[in-house]
Formats: sequence, structure tokens, C-alpha cells
Amino acid sequence: MAEGLALRDLTGDAAAAPVALLGMSKASLEAYFARLGEKPFRAVQVMKWLHHRDADDFATMTDLSRALRARLEAEATLAMPEVVQDHQSKDGTRKWLFALADGQRIETVFIPEKDRGTLCISSQVGCALDCSFCATGKQGFNRNLTAAEIVSQVRLARRALRDTDFGRPKPITNVVLMGMGEPLLNFEPVLEAISVLLDDLGYGISKRRLTLSTAGVVPAIRALAGRTDVALAISLHAPTDELRDQLVPINRRYPIAELLDACEAYLEKLGEWRSITVEYTLLAGVNDRPEDAEALIACLARLRERVKLNLIPFNPFPGSGYARPDARDVRRFQERMMAANYATMVRTTRGDDIDAACGQLAGAFDDRTKRRTRYLARLRDHGEIIHGQSGR
Repeated sequence: MAEGLALRDLTGDAAAAPVALLGMSKASLEAYFARLGEKPFRAVQVMKWLHHRDADDFATMTDLSRALRARLEAEATLAMPEVVQDHQSKDGTRKWLFALADGQRIETVFIPEKDRGTLCISSQVGCALDCSFCATGKQGFNRNLTAAEIVSQVRLARRALRDTDFGRPKPITNVVLMGMGEPLLNFEPVLEAISVLLDDLGYGISKRRLTLSTAGVVPAIRALAGRTDVALAISLHAPTDELRDQLVPINRRYPIAELLDACEAYLEKLGEWRSITVEYTLLAGVNDRPEDAEALIACLARLRERVKLNLIPFNPFPGSGYARPDARDVRRFQERMMAANYATMVRTTRGDDIDAACGQLAGAFDDRTKRRTRYLARLRDHGEIIHGQSGR
């Protein structure tokens, strides 16, 4: 119980004043306008101005009364993070570094493909978890993002992409909460942001194209089933508790059996035609061996028909202690899983030349956990250099 309390304290919500309209769902806006003595339809008007017309100023909202616009100007905000850096990879992947109002910085990545455009957004400044193979975890943790800061990543990315390809915008068709942070440790702001992203008055993202990824916060997965039915991805990365305890420390609190029980409960909410994605980062000589594939087949047996397995070859970073597996070992692992009737894909590494690949996002922020200080000290002790982060 002490561990759980410490974790909740560590991820306490940020202050919510002034009223940040960008992160408010239709229901929240209706409640807000009711408190102002306004009719519910004001929520529809404001959402259209914000998310369809991309308004940055209350003065432009001409279908609101002057008195209401003045009231909003006085007590609400449309503030968004500032774009500090905008990097584009040789493969077309794009990564933004956003500065938040308090000076903390987060990263967001857009991955263009032939038939879709996927935006990977962050839910926390850093990450409260410490998965051993993830660069974000090594940087430590500062705070949760507000719903407005989560939604703003989509708004700013859409704006930045609007004029690419000779005036033909690259659409954001998919949104994945797989950036910095553990979304389910920022439960209410994440769900509020999800509501905005799904709403036709917001961004109209299909629930099948909005994916929430979690390392396995079991109570929150169970609570999630009663609140939404977006796509769910589980960061498993190991087929046994013994190995997962080392790779994904939250497993010591919520072991694999409990995690899979919660996944089954969520699948009941989704219905028979939906599935969940299992993310599995392949680490050379650690979890990519034939015996690991056999253990994974047994581990996921009860969910076989409802699982899509996503294999992710490890993306190296300084001081990780892990290596990327050989392509032959990756292919062998995939073939064994497919032979056992698991739908299995290998995720193509994108944006690694700009540190935008899976597990490489780092941001720039004050680490409340002091984890980053220990990480950098270990790199110095071993004579390693962490490129591009000396000034953070």
C-alpha cells in the first residue's frame, strides 16, 4: 500500500487555473457554461472555434456575445505549448520539442505512411516508471500533463503539417498515447483529452485509431473499461514474471497473470470483433531466444484469438546495457509466433536518426525523482557520452 501511495503522490495533478478550454470535453464545457449562466449550445460553438476553425483568440468567436467573450478573456485560456524544435528524419518522420508554460519540455512524433499518418503523443513530463530499456524512463519524472497540454500536441502537429507536400496536408489519421509517460498514471486528464480527440466536434479520431498504451497499471485498466473503448496496447516485453520484473518494474506490483485478467475484462467491453495489441521489445540475448518465443506462446494462450503482437527491435541509447537483435533472430521469433497462430508484425524503426524511434523520447525537464542524475553519473563512470543532452 505504501508503494501505491508514493506513486500517486509522485504523479499528482498539475494546477487547473485559469480554465484551459482546449482540454475540455463537450460535457465539461457544458457544465462550465452552465456555471456561467449560459446555455449548453455554447459548448458546441466553442469546440467548433477551437478544433475546427483553429481559433487562437476569443475575439474571433463572433457568434458569442461580447459579454461572454470578455468573461472568457478574463478567466479562461487558449494557451498552448511553444514549438522549440522541429526535426524531420530522412524517412519523413517528424519530431517536435514543445516547451510548456512552466519551462518543462516534452516530445511528440508524427510518422507518415502511405495510407495513414500516426501521431505519437505524450501524457507526462518524463515517466514515473523506470523500464530498463527505455530512454524516457532514464530521464526521470516531473509531473502529469493537463488535458489541454495533451490535446495541444495534436492541435500543434496538425497546424505544422498543414502546409507540407505542396499545400496538400498530411492528415493525422491515428493517435497513439505511446510518447513520454504512462497514460494510466494520469487517468482523468488522459480520458478528458481522449474525449476531445474522439468527438466529431473535436478531432473526430475513430476509437479504433486512437490507442492507449500502458505498461500494466491493472486497477486503471479495469477502471478504463467503464469509461472508454479505445484501442488498448500492453507493453509486455517479457513472457515470465521473473524477466518482466527486471525489464518492467511495475510488474512486481501487478504481475502478468493479473495484467492478463484485466486485459480480458477490457476485451469484454470492446466486443468480439476487437482485439488488443501486445508490444514486445526484442532485446538481443535477453528475450529474443527460441525459448522466449515458446514461453510467450504459452503466456498469451488464453488471449490468442484476441491479440495482435507487435515486435519492436530495440532502439539503442547510451548506457542502456542492451543491444538490438540480429534481423535473423527477429524474423525467427516472428515466424515461430505466426506458426502458433498469433497475428505478428515487426515494427519498422522510424526516425532513429532524430531520436524519435520507440523508447528514445527524452524531452527536457526537471527530474523530481533524481533518476536522471544517477543515470548521467553512471554514464560518466563508464566513459559514455549521451549525445544532444548535455545541456538538459
